[in-house]
This record gives sequence, structure tokens and C-alpha cells, in this order.
Amino acid sequence: MSDLDQRVRAIFDAGVAAADPAHAVTQAMGWVREDGAGTGGRWQVIALGKAALAMAGAALADLPGDTAALIVTNPENAEGANLPEGARLAVGDHPVPGEGSEAAGRAILQTLVDLGPQDRVLALISGGGSALAVAPTEGLSLSDKAEVSRLLLGCGADIMQMNLIRQQLSNLKGGGWLAASAAPVTGLILSDVPGDDLAVIASGPTVAPIGTRAQARDLCRDLGIFEALPATVQAHLTQPDTPRDLPKSRNRLVGANAISVAAMLDAEAQEAPFALSGDVAELAPQIVTLLADLAPGQVLAFGGETTVTLRGDGLGGRNQELALRVALLAEQAGLSGSWRFLSGGTDGRDGPCDAAGGLVGPQTCQAIREAGENPSALLENNDSYRALRAGGALLITGATGTNVADLAVLARG
Repeated sequence: MSDLDQRVRAIFDAGVAAADPAHAVTQAMGWVREDGAGTGGRWQVIALGKAALAMAGAALADLPGDTAALIVTNPENAEGANLPEGARLAVGDHPVPGEGSEAAGRAILQTLVDLGPQDRVLALISGGGSALAVAPTEGLSLSDKAEVSRLLLGCGADIMQMNLIRQQLSNLKGGGWLAASAAPVTGLILSDVPGDDLAVIASGPTVAPIGTRAQARDLCRDLGIFEALPATVQAHLTQPDTPRDLPKSRNRLVGANAISVAAMLDAEAQEAPFALSGDVAELAPQIVTLLADLAPGQVLAFGGETTVTLRGDGLGGRNQELALRVALLAEQAGLSGSWRFLSGGTDGRDGPCDAAGGLVGPQTCQAIREAGENPSALLENNDSYRALRAGGALLITGATGTNVADLAVLARG
């Protein structure tokens, strides 16, 4: 890596480090214990998401020795994990739910149902939970849920829109944990969504739903996917709403993307001009405009979450496609000199592949061509992974054990 590559990567790494889930939970445990277990009861920890292992470990280090724990996380973080003593592990699937996700959902529901009012639930929620644990509502199947996820991921829906719809198809999401548990629920939540809306993070298992079944149906029509939904899902969304009377819960936000962006500014970046949002096809030109005006030595930081509209069947994710688009547009604009753009997921995974994102510069597109590939054609097929791999521009971090959405760095040498 060049000096500029290392500099940009160090700034990104500072943002990821600031999202340390164990530290966030440890700092909040005094607040958690203010609502201690009742006479004869005990704590039940349920940790869900890409940061579940670290969050559960910190909580169990603070709670009484008879505390039980169920941890649900993704395969990358589960592999070789050092499981806290007495904890059970369930491994779900991401970004599209699979059989592991359904088994994890059943385990969560059974754990909640088995509790009494004398017990207390500590819910540790982080990003990725929407897919990692599923419990389809009556009349729907796992394949129905998986198809809905695939359609939502490909139509350009943002995370709030996706989770509004997911909540209406689930017994877990949109307050489902509250409905299933006779024990009071306290939640510590690590945000991976813009705006840090607790009802959106992991589809809000400990929070009232974002909207109604009718709103979910109308949104599917607005997104142009309603007719493509499985017939069972269409039928479910056309039925009248069945509101649930949910008990109150205590929820606290313990980590967020904005904290990581602030850490990047502390590390070396001088400014965070705007949040990453919207479709990458619309965002990339804005970043290239900023690049054209960057002074030597200037570094900008970004945080947020974008969307991608699928047109092809290639491999990649929103961060890889954003990086590839910036590289192509910068080349078309004749921007040379020493510059770098990095865009990556804080969880270490961008889409269904082993890359966290991409790190591109003025030679990236030429390197792709010299490897025998056409970057523009690959972009048209949403095949950013293949393009960036050919150009030596993939960002590979491995699983990080946290998830606060995406971070990006733009720098001039």
C-alpha cells in the first residue's frame, strides 16, 4: 500500500474502532441495573446482530453469575468465536434470511415465552438483526421472507422502507419481543441506520412498529415490487391491520455512525461535508465534484448508508459500487494526481461477498482494463466486486464484530 492508501485506511479504521460494542455496553450497564431482577427472578440476555458476541460478553461480565444468554450473529463473526460461559449460540444468515435465521428466530421466541414476570430481559441489538433471525407471521414461509428480502435489496429501498415492510411480516420485528415476553425488557441498541431510529435498527424488536400493514402494502406498490411479491405476502398485506397492545420497554442507544465519523475527524479528516444517502448512482457525482476541488493534503470523512438499484446479476455491494462509480467518473473528468476514495461497511462485509468495500484511485480503472476486464460493462451488470478485484482495489477487513452502517474517506495526496 502507498502512504496515501495507508493514511486513508487508518482514518477508516479509527471510525470502526470507535464503534467498539463491548465498550458501549460496559458504559451503559449502570443504567441497565437500575431495573434489576425481581425477587426469585434472573436476567436473560438475548443478543442479536453483527455485534452480538462482543455486546453479550460485556453484559455477562457485569450481570450476576446465573444470567442466561442467547447470542444470534452472522457466520463470519461466529466462526472461531470465544463464546461466553453459559451462553448459547445461534448462527443466522445475512443479507437474505435462510434456515439458520429461522432456527434463530424460533430460539428467541421460545426463550422469551419461557420467562416469567419475575425475570428481566436484556436485549442487545445491533445491525443485521433483520435477516439473522426471522419468525414469519402465520401463513408465511421462510422462502416468502427470503424473496421479500431479495426484492427489497434490489429495488433501491432505504433501510427504513425495508424494515417497515419486514415488520408487518414477522412475529419478532416491530415489538415482537415485547409481545412474546412476560418479563420486562431493557434494550441496549447499536445503530446502523441513518437518524438512529430505534424502530428501524434490526427492525425494532423491542420498539413499536414504524407503520401499519396498509402502509407497508402501499409502499410495496410505490416501490414497484407488489406484483412480484409471493401471493401469500400479497394476501397478508391486503388483510386489515391487527394492532398489538405492547407493554412498555426501556431502550437506550449506545453507539451510532455519527460517533464513528467524529472519530475519523479526530484521526485526521478535516471535514464531514454530508451524509452518505440515496442511490449510489446519484451520490457518486457529488463525491467527484468534491474531489475536483480538494486541496493537496485535504481529507474528507463521510458516514451513512446508501442504496443500489439492481439491473444485472453481478456480485458486489453498495460500497463497492460507489467506489467503482467514483473511479470511473473521476477518470472521465480527467482528475489525475494523487487521490484516494475509500468506502466500506463497518461490519467488514459489503453485500454477499468477503469485501468490506473498495479503495480506489486514479489508476484503478486502467488496472481493471489491464487485467482484461471492462469496468463500465461490469458496473452495468452490478459486478463491482469482479471489477475491483481485477484492479486490486477491494477493501478486505474481515469481520469486525460491530456494525454502525458505512464510512467513507476522500483524500488528496
